[in-house]
Amino acid sequence: MADNKTLRAPQDSSRIAMGEDYEVQYWTDRFGVSRERLQEAVDAVGNGADAVAAYFKR
Repeated sequence: MADNKTLRAPQDSSRIAMGEDYEVQYWTDRFGVSRERLQEAVDAVGNGADAVAAYFKR
């Protein structure tokens, strides 16, 4: 089954898919950061949502 692009939340909420605009929008809203800052976090700690959340709490 293909991804439904109209969904507001990601299909796999444990991972951040930077290649999917609707997921990037969800995560930037959730963490209150820019796309660039989100990409910086994913580059630093990987695409795991928990790891990125911990990165922003530092």
